Amino acid sequence: MKIGMNMHLWSNEITADDFKDIQMLKEIGYDGIEIFLAEPEKSNLKELGPFLESIDMKCLGALGLGPDNNPASPDASVRQAGLETIKRAIDALHSVNGVNLCGPYHSAFATFTRNAPQESEYLHSADVLREAAEYGAQANISLTPEALNRFECYLVNTMAQLKHLVQLVNHPNLGGMYDPHHANIEEKSQKQAILDIEPVLTYVHISENDRGTPGTGQVHWDEVFSTLKSINYDGWMSIEAFSRSNEDFANAINVWREFNPREEITREGFTFVKNMLAKHF
Repeated sequence: MKIGMNMHLWSNEITADDFKDIQMLKEIGYDGIEIFLAEPEKSNLKELGPFLESIDMKCLGALGLGPDNNPASPDASVRQAGLETIKRAIDALHSVNGVNLCGPYHSAFATFTRNAPQESEYLHSADVLREAAEYGAQANISLTPEALNRFECYLVNTMAQLKHLVQLVNHPNLGGMYDPHHANIEEKSQKQAILDIEPVLTYVHISENDRGTPGTGQVHWDEVFSTLKSINYDGWMSIEAFSRSNEDFANAINVWREFNPREEITREGFTFVKNMLAKHF
């Protein structure tokens, strides 16, 4: 099992100033980092790729979209803008030898129609994601869109909805991801949620209910890890936790207080994942 760390705890853009912290993550035992690719031109990707290669770490990507590039929009020009944004993120990830692009790029973040999701929206999204998956396949980058809770998204809240979308896309380069933070809000049980997404599951976030240090909140982690073992999951697990230390991102996603110190999240989070893997795998 490979363990990654989302770099939102540090910055939205990765520069050479972050390399010492990435080196620290390597020394702790992490196998890779997950970087935000909404504005890849702001990151120092030219140097990041060789640096990661030099310390034998992999790069994973994350992406969110807004109303101007919403793949589920009824406006074809807006959907095209969404596709181009995803392609740009894939190009950026490819430049650092990245392996996977996750995130809620099936639709626009925090954008609501005040209606339940429509099948036409799933079909629009699937058309965009299918083209994106084909584009990613050429770069050996897999795509794993993410279900979010009802306060951040309306199109894909549950694993059942995400599986429906992935199956509409029907492309071998696109799967679905699981995040227990969102499942803690939307699902009846972590176990059933994982079983629902199991046929298309290719990526997992390790995220506590309050976005703090994994293992310190209300997520039923024994249920999560034992169920992942029961389906023989063997992909990436990336810790996703948030902090006020990255104020730009914190403000954008309504994080108004410090959950746990970054150092605690980084070190104790890794130890927690390793202990759960030892216990259940």
